Amino acid sequence: MATFNNFVLQLMLTITLILLAEAAKDRRAIPSEEEQKELERQLKAINKSAIKSFKTEQGEIYDCIDIHKQLAFDHHLLKDHNIQMKPTSVPKWITSKNISQKVDPLQLLPRGISCPDGTVIVKRTTMQDLLNVQHLKSIGFNSYRHGHTEGNNIDLTGHHFATVDYKYSTVSGVKGNINLWDLQVSQDQVSLATMAIAGGPIENLASISVGWMVNPLLYQDHVHLYTYWTADGYQKTGCYDIRCPGFVQVSKRIPLGVLLKPVSIYNGTQYQMELSLHQDRATGDWWFIFGGVNVGYWPKSLFIASGLAKGTDKASWGGQVYSPLTKKSPFMGSGHFPNEGFGKAAFINGIEIIDGKGEALIPQIYTIKTHKSSPNCYKAKFIHDDDDPWIRAVFYGGPGGCTGQLLSEESQGLKNLDKL
Repeated sequence: MATFNNFVLQLMLTITLILLAEAAKDRRAIPSEEEQKELERQLKAINKSAIKSFKTEQGEIYDCIDIHKQLAFDHHLLKDHNIQMKPTSVPKWITSKNISQKVDPLQLLPRGISCPDGTVIVKRTTMQDLLNVQHLKSIGFNSYRHGHTEGNNIDLTGHHFATVDYKYSTVSGVKGNINLWDLQVSQDQVSLATMAIAGGPIENLASISVGWMVNPLLYQDHVHLYTYWTADGYQKTGCYDIRCPGFVQVSKRIPLGVLLKPVSIYNGTQYQMELSLHQDRATGDWWFIFGGVNVGYWPKSLFIASGLAKGTDKASWGGQVYSPLTKKSPFMGSGHFPNEGFGKAAFINGIEIIDGKGEALIPQIYTIKTHKSSPNCYKAKFIHDDDDPWIRAVFYGGPGGCTGQLLSEESQGLKNLDKL
């Protein structure tokens, strides 16, 4: 009887703790009156007056906004900016082999969603979106982190990388075909595939990254197109997509943050999206192009005091995940290691750069280094054999399961190896 009573007592205590935890969670989700007013002010600033609006089956709302009244022009550096509808120069990329299906960016939105001329399509930000961003910050995920920042003063706690990195000479453009996977991650976790450029000193790093992300707090569910930029090492500038002024949207068909489909199947059909970033040689603006369609650009003036105003010397392709230290880290890529190969492991192929003269180049092998911050959980394999289906590519990813302690032990081991 005593044993049974102890069991009942433990059960009641457990239920009480769960209820208290849920109540605390609910209290955190309800902002104070002052916070509510601030969030409403932010929403009003972010969501511009729509000429036309659409709601998808997933509950996402897309607005058609006057191209001249979009959020970008709230930025103090863009008050007198003249919109460029297309780049004055477009790189002639090198044609590479393709053994997977390419996603058509113009087919991503449901039929019937069409914005009129003179407008751009923008995904509407909700009050819950802002609350979710606050929650992400509270658990330690402030923003995307570039792999080149590892080992420096920028906080990388909970972040894990598996990439190939270029750092050699001036880069004015990058390209890659990013394999699409739809992963399951918990509410507080992030998994992404990225292509990024960066420049300037580490403590004031400027970077732009594009790719796909699975992040329930930012994108509800499934895999979404994402972009991120910063001009000062993730301190005061930059954001995801168009959640702050900066990115100038020109497309009325491809919104940032859009749901991506179809996705790859393990040991089945593989899908990829063709993305590129390049600096317009006449204006210095950084253009984002998806499947040959101009989505928009980050004006040069955003980076005038940073390392991206005149090209850069750092680029990377691969995967990144984030998890609070209280949880084991999630899947990266397909959730399988690179040695499983095509159809099973995630990849980015067609890796190319634009040099300082504006010419497309396949990076030389000695200019690329593989970066695996947590090799027990995630790996990256650089493909550089001309006999392979792709001349330059990376297989990356893994099943996860890392903790903050494991990461610190591996990092210490890498530091010790450097001393040998």
